[in-house]
Amino acid sequence: MASPYPPKIGKRALVTGITGQDGSYLAELLLGKGYEVYGMVRRSSSFNTKRIDHIYQDPHEPDVRLRLVYADLADGSSLNQLVKSIRPDEIYNLGAQSHVRVSFDIPEYTSDITGLGCIRLLDAIRETEVTCRFFQASSSEMYGKVLETPQTERTPFYPRNPYGYAKAFAFYATRNYREAYNMFAVNGIMFNHESPRRGETFVTRKITRGVGRIAAGLQECLYLGNLSARRDWGFAGDYVQAMWLMMQAEKPDDYVIATGETHSVREFCELAFDLAGMPVAWRGDDLQEVGVDKAGKVRVRIDPRYFRPAEVDALQGDASYARKALGWTPTVNFKGLVRMMVEADVALAREEAT
Repeated sequence: MASPYPPKIGKRALVTGITGQDGSYLAELLLGKGYEVYGMVRRSSSFNTKRIDHIYQDPHEPDVRLRLVYADLADGSSLNQLVKSIRPDEIYNLGAQSHVRVSFDIPEYTSDITGLGCIRLLDAIRETEVTCRFFQASSSEMYGKVLETPQTERTPFYPRNPYGYAKAFAFYATRNYREAYNMFAVNGIMFNHESPRRGETFVTRKITRGVGRIAAGLQECLYLGNLSARRDWGFAGDYVQAMWLMMQAEKPDDYVIATGETHSVREFCELAFDLAGMPVAWRGDDLQEVGVDKAGKVRVRIDPRYFRPAEVDALQGDASYARKALGWTPTVNFKGLVRMMVEADVALAREEAT
């Protein structure tokens, strides 16, 4: 049967998770490089395209280069049909149930979509015999209870949550398909990466969203969990550049993508309030701690419900190999990232207040 899609006008990429933070930045990058981009979405009664609305074109235009197509990582037959019909040059698997805390509540679903979804995509490539390159978005959560610091491509995994072990499964599946079937399949071990497009339930965006709403008088207090957890935070726009570079390499391999710096949730929170002109001071112990402003108003409270059953205390990546092999380097530092997010969320809250 003939493909329902038009003939190629350039390189063609299929992106799962295109409506997420990383998917939207990657779509922008690929379109800027002349790609045709096919973004995979699940059928739903609502259209969750807010992050890509600014680049989404009328699908009836003759020169459209961004198309949304329906399939599901839980449905291997839909993936086979999609790969066979589109015949992409590159596939970026960014789709996942990606919220770590939620993964404890729905471990089976997380394992199915985040872990087995990768297998279904890899098998779609193998079964259709489409020649393409495959990128798997792996995660620093695979390191979990870290066995060495900083973490490199050779550091053993010790995942501490369902999301982490589902990602570890997908990592090894990608490596195995590369070795067993001679596929160009790469893993990007992505450390935490944030932006103003981050989902509001993730701690960094929860902080900057709360700061913006407090500044606008729409909210009085921000509720957080473990302030001591330390992460290696970078800018999502930098990290999708690394994804693309991996796919252009001469040989497939696995790469850590990170800034090499680590900061605590407390530091992120303090900096966000400082940048909004509302510095906070801390009082109390680890479980009863509060952050108060100059007027003595409580702006941050600790809520034990946000603590994970098994915590990952600290993550810090060593991206030396990616810097050397790919020429990749982050362009946005920690303060610049927090400033970017705070400014965007302060502006958003002001709009909501009018």
